[in-house]
This record gives sequence, C-alpha cells and structure tokens, in this order.
Amino acid sequence: MIQSLYIKDFALIDELEVQFGEGLNILTGQTGAGKSIIIGALNMILGVRADTEVIRRGTDKAISEATIKVGANPELKTLLSENEVEFGEYLILRREIRQTGSRAFINDTPVNISVLKAAGDLLVDLHGQHDHQLLLKEENHRGVIDSFGEIDPVLEAYQIDYVKMKMLQKELSSLKKRESELQEKTELYRFQVNELEQARLSTDEEEELNTEMNLLDNAEVLDQKAAAISELAEHDEANILQLLNQLKLNLEDLARIEPEFETYLEEVNAARVSINEAVQFAERYRSNIEFNPSRLEELRQRQSELNRLQKKYQRDIPDLISYLNEIQRELSIADNFDLEIEKLEKSVADQSRKLGEAASKLHNERIRIGKRLSENIEDELYKLGIPNSKLAVRVDWLQSSSGWIEIDGMLIDCTDYGCDEVRLFISTNKGEEPKPLAKIASGGEISRVMLALKSILAKEQSLPVMIFDEIDTGISGEVSEKVGRSMRMLSNRCQIVAITHQPQIASQAHHHFKVAKAEEEERTITKIIPLSQEDHIHEVASLMSGAEISDAALHSARELIERNTFSN
Repeated sequence: MIQSLYIKDFALIDELEVQFGEGLNILTGQTGAGKSIIIGALNMILGVRADTEVIRRGTDKAISEATIKVGANPELKTLLSENEVEFGEYLILRREIRQTGSRAFINDTPVNISVLKAAGDLLVDLHGQHDHQLLLKEENHRGVIDSFGEIDPVLEAYQIDYVKMKMLQKELSSLKKRESELQEKTELYRFQVNELEQARLSTDEEEELNTEMNLLDNAEVLDQKAAAISELAEHDEANILQLLNQLKLNLEDLARIEPEFETYLEEVNAARVSINEAVQFAERYRSNIEFNPSRLEELRQRQSELNRLQKKYQRDIPDLISYLNEIQRELSIADNFDLEIEKLEKSVADQSRKLGEAASKLHNERIRIGKRLSENIEDELYKLGIPNSKLAVRVDWLQSSSGWIEIDGMLIDCTDYGCDEVRLFISTNKGEEPKPLAKIASGGEISRVMLALKSILAKEQSLPVMIFDEIDTGISGEVSEKVGRSMRMLSNRCQIVAITHQPQIASQAHHHFKVAKAEEEERTITKIIPLSQEDHIHEVASLMSGAEISDAALHSARELIERNTFSN
C-alpha cells in the first residue's frame, strides 16, 4: 500500500505530505481544489510523461515521492535486481521534474523512467477520470482480456512464432523484389559479362602493355645508342678502353713512387671493368632488339580497347574486374532464384502451420477467459445495481485476403498480439440480447462495468494499490451507495485511493481526506487535510447539502456512515 505521499512545488502545491492507510482512502473537495493535481503527482511517480509546466512558479523543480509497502512481489524483486536496486519491504519511488529534464529514483538509486514505470505498473493500478471511456472503443477490448496474466505464456509463445513468420515474409518479399529487379537487368548483365569476359582483363596488363609499347616504339633509338657504345670500344685509334689502359699504366708507375696515386689507380681499374661490362651489354642488347611494327600496332589497338572499356564503365581495370565478378554472381543468383524462392516458400508454409497452431491456442484461451470474465462481471454488476446484465466477450478471427494463416478455409490476418478481434457486448435489461457496449451502455453503466473489471483484476493480479479518479461518473443515489460498498469490499484485498463527489461513496471511507485551496502570502496553494471522524461526518454532509450544512444533513450523513460502515 501507499504509506505516504510527499509533493513539493508541483502546480499549486507548495509542499504537502499525506499518510494513507489500509482499506478505502477517499479524497473529496470542491471542483478546482486540486484533486486532479494530486492524481497528476501520483502519475508522475508512476512514470507517466510530465511537462515542465507542472513546476511551481518561482521554483527550480517539482518533486513527487511515494513510500509504498510492497510485501512479497517476486516479479518486482527480479525487476529491481536486474537494475541494481535494493529490494525491501518498503520502496521509495521519487520523481523530479526540472526545466532541463526529469530524474527518477527508487530507494535513492537513479533509474530510467522506463524502470520507474515498470515498477509502478507492478504496484499501482491508476484509473483516470476518462479511462472508463476506453471501453467505448472496441480496439481496447482485447487489452481487457489480455490484462489477465494467465494469458501471457500463450501470447508470448504466439509472438515468438509471429516474429519468425514476419522475418520469413520479409525475406521472401525482399527476394521476390530482387528477382524482379534482376530480371530487368539480366539482358544488360549478360551483354556486359560477355563483353568483359572477351576482353580477358588482367590487373597488371596496362603496366605491361605500356612497357612493351615503349620498347617497340623506341627500338631504333635503342639500337643507335647501343651501337654508339660498342663503337667507343672498337675504334682502332685510341678507343676508350685503350685510353683507360694507358691511364692505368701511368698510375701504376706513379703509385710506386707516390702512394697517394693508389686510390686513383683503384678507381680507374673499377671504371675499366664497368665500361667493359657496359660495352658488352650494349652489344648483347643490340642482338635482342625487336623491330616489329605489326606487334606495336597490335598493342596500340589493345590499349585503345582497354581505354574504351574504362571510359564506358567509368571504372579502372581492377574495378572492372571486380564489377565483372559482381554481375557474374548476380546472374548466378538470377539463374537460381526459382530454387531459392521455392525453398523459402516452403519455410513460410511450415512456419504458417506453426503460427496457425499458436494463434488457435491464443484464440481459444481468449474465448475461455472471456466466458469466465463474462460470468464474473455479471456477478459484480449485480452487486452494483444492474441485476439483469448479460455480458458477452466475442472473439472473432481477423479475416483478410492477404492473411498469413488459414483457419477453417479462411485466410486470417496476424498482428503482434494475435489474429483476433475482441469485442464486448452487453445487455442491461432482461430479455434483451447483448449488443456492442458503446451502443447500449450509459455513462453510469460504463463506469460500473469498469469498476467490475477492476475488481476482478484486483483479485486476479493481487495489485497492492488501486487508484480511482472519479470512477463514479454518471451515477448517483442508491447506485452510488452500491459502488461505494463494492469499493469498500475491494479494499479488503488491496488499498484503494479514490476521488469522488458522491456522499454515498465518501461515507464508506476508512480514511477520509479533504483537498482544499488556501491563500498564503498572496499565493494560492492546495492542501490535503486528514479528517477526524467528526470532520468526516461534516464533509459527507457538505457533499449532500452544499456549503450550508443543516442539522438534517448532519443527521443524514451520520446515518449513512453508520449504515455503510457497519454493513461492510
């Protein structure tokens, strides 16, 4: 249960702290007193999105904090353990809203808002002023059935098969799309493959081609220069080798007298060897020079072809080779598409059968829960003043011409949450067949259906706290008294915090609080005041007769309180 609630600098609230008790906690007050502000602060703790406008003017941040007695709650313990938050008998949930963003804490440990919300969902069920209107929208009816936890394992099993099916369908669609795209390009790819294969491309060919062309193009120059080198050593009159030989002899004579000439003698000897080798190489090279104009023309044509391909494809030779490999692979895939698609379609068919089985189990489980829920709601509505109610939960297959599964010859559409359309039908008058909830139920009846659902949910899920913000919309008098009695009985299972304007409901409170506005230092603030037994009587009387409380109103209030508290 919520043991205490602390709010600071939130909207009209300067600072307040309230201690709630076990059982039925009732909040009353005039319209505009700030009851919705307190619900807003509670929502903030439970991880609902909060706007910076809630920060009280002139302050830095708004704070809302609740101390909640949790008892044994294995799911909550696991959640906190996964997020490195200490678990104990009491949890302190805290939220701070600043202009720069918000912060969340559980037991003084910073947590993400998502963690705070997950913890809040396991501790508190908060029913807002207009939440009962959700029942008027049929798209919300499936959630009513699925809120009963026993369906979770069946739903999770379905979702595993659904995700697999979704992936296979996506893969198949992608493959078929790729096949279609490839079919449009196949002829072009075949032409390009043929052209590039015939070109017999090689990564190093351009360099080798340029080298050979350079030699052929300069064959005459090479021959002339090599011949000139040979002639330097063959001239009868003082050829270069003879001159070096004479220089060598003179240096030997000089070196015998002056050792400093030794160095030059060594250099001349080395020069004689090098020049002799150069002359011999030139003579050999001349014998290998190729004068081949036809080969040169052939190479030029090859070079022209390579240049044409590179310009056409806007790629250099290495990239052209890579592109050839790529389109060869694409053509190979195109040639095998039928086989690949056939294999994938078989996998889809197998998964469709599995998904159909999982969907059928989920469908049947929703029907089973719906029947039980119908009976329980009818019992609750009987207690709430609708004795002849008849509620039916209809679970129908979602038929679609593009459905993924087939059930009894029908193609059925699948969604994340199953293949069902769930609708609530109701009759509130004896002898009438159930019709869609939105067309039959009045505002007061919708409120009572929602309260009946919440009562059943509290029994099923053992939630520690339930909060009702004016669930009594559209009802009054004797019906209000029955609603109050139902809420008081429900508070034996979990703590109830409820905002109401109905004296019949307020009279049944275990703990009564008044929300009121006050002016302090030229500022309006909201306060919450715990009421004594006598104050409780006066507040119920005020709800009955208005601001001017008569003795008769006080007497009626006292009787109403005694009747309701002793009968529960």
